[in-house]
Amino acid sequence: MRRVIVDTDTAGDDTQALALAVLTDRLSVEAVTVVAGNVSFDRQVENAKYTLSLVDSVDTPVYEGARSPLVKSHEHATEIHGEGGLGGDLRPETGIDSAEGFAPDEIVARCRESPGEITLLCIGPLTNLALAHARDKDLPDLVDEVWVMGGAVECRGNVTPAAEFNVWADPDAANRVFDAFDVTLVDWGLCLRTALDTDTLAEIDAIDTDLAAFFREVTNVVRDRGEAAGLDGITQPDGLTAALLAYPELRERVESYAVEVDEREGLTRGYTSVDFEGVTGASADTRVVEAADAERFAEVLLGMLRERDPDASLA
Repeated sequence: MRRVIVDTDTAGDDTQALALAVLTDRLSVEAVTVVAGNVSFDRQVENAKYTLSLVDSVDTPVYEGARSPLVKSHEHATEIHGEGGLGGDLRPETGIDSAEGFAPDEIVARCRESPGEITLLCIGPLTNLALAHARDKDLPDLVDEVWVMGGAVECRGNVTPAAEFNVWADPDAANRVFDAFDVTLVDWGLCLRTALDTDTLAEIDAIDTDLAAFFREVTNVVRDRGEAAGLDGITQPDGLTAALLAYPELRERVESYAVEVDEREGLTRGYTSVDFEGVTGASADTRVVEAADAERFAEVLLGMLRERDPDASLA
C-alpha cells in the first residue's frame, strides 16, 4: 500500500480521484491539501471534506494551502464544474474543521518524518508543491514519487490553444516543480484518449448508489458542454491520474523526456515544452504516460461507483 498526500483544487473530477484514492486498497491517503484552482477556495475545501464524508473518511485531515497562484492571477473553471465546483446546485457545508497548519508546511513535515515513503498526487495547480520546495530544497529527495495531472502534450490545450488549465493557472509554480522534481505526468491529451464514452456513462446512469448519484451530479455541466460540442463522452483527468498511480497495470506506455513550462504572460502562458527528440540536451527526468488502458480505467470507475470497490475488476 502506497502512502499518499492528495493535493487538489477540489471540483468535479477531483472528487472522483479523491474517492478512488481512499477506496482502493492500493493507496493510503494520509492527508489532503487544497490549492487555489477550479473554483473559489473555500468551496474547494468544503468539496474535499464532503467527498471524504461520502467515502467514510472524515478522519483524513484536510489542510488549507495557497489561496492564489505564486505570481499571476487566474480565472476559475466554473464553466466546466459549475459555480461551486460540484455541478452547480450542490454546495455542502460539512461543519468539519480543517486541520491546523499550512498545507505546504505539512507536505514538508510529513516527507521529512517519513523520507522516501510519501507519494504526492497533485491534481490541481502546483502552487502548494512549489511553496513546499521553497521551504525545503531537499524535498525532491524526501518524496517517493510526484504524480501530476497537467500539461498538453502533442495536443491543444483546454483553457487556451497552448495550455491545460492546471499548468496555465500557475505556470510559475509548474515551471519550478518540473525543474526540481522527477515528475510522472498525466497530460490532457492522454485524458482525451481515455475519455469515458457514452456507453460507460449509460452504465453509470443505471447504477443506484450514492456514489453514482454523486458522479452524475458533479459531471452534469461537463456532460452538457460535451454534448453541445459533439463529443462522445467526458474526460476524467484527475480520476485517471489517481487510477494510473494506484494500478500500474493500466499504464501501457511511459516515456521520459525533458519538460519545461512557459511561465511568461501571453499567448503561450502555461505551454508545456516536451523535448521528444532530445535536442535541448536537458535531462529527461519527466516520465510522461503516453498510453493507458481506457477500458480497464472505466471498469475501475464502475467498480467504485457500484460497489465502492475500485479494485474489484483488477483482483
